[in-house]
Amino acid sequence: MGLAGPLWTRRIEDSGEHPASWQFGLLVQARHLNPVGIVHGGALTTLIDHAVSLQAWSHSGRQPCVTVELTTHFVGAAREGEFLVADAQVTHATRSMLFLRGAISVEDRPVLLAQAIMKVTRS
Repeated sequence: MGLAGPLWTRRIEDSGEHPASWQFGLLVQARHLNPVGIVHGGALTTLIDHAVSLQAWSHSGRQPCVTVELTTHFVGAAREGEFLVADAQVTHATRSMLFLRGAISVEDRPVLLAQAIMKVTRS
């Protein structure tokens, strides 16, 4: 992740209605762009995978988790100088599997929507 950043990180505390979660931010630089001048899909996918992975890790009591499936939907574009915000929530959990949804946006404009399945690999 160090090569993809630098990342801004913020913990959103438990509100009673929603459990605690993490948000990640990324200021888009020229190195994140594809040849047509918008953020490369691989950069967006890396960011959302990081967001769902950390949310899974936090939800599982800091147990290692691996991505089983990550489905992404590119619904907008981001450009150099814009600030991306990624977040994720667990929607369902079993003993060894977590199901999550995630999103990346610029302000209130969605850029990517995702769903993920993570496997908890208990140590």
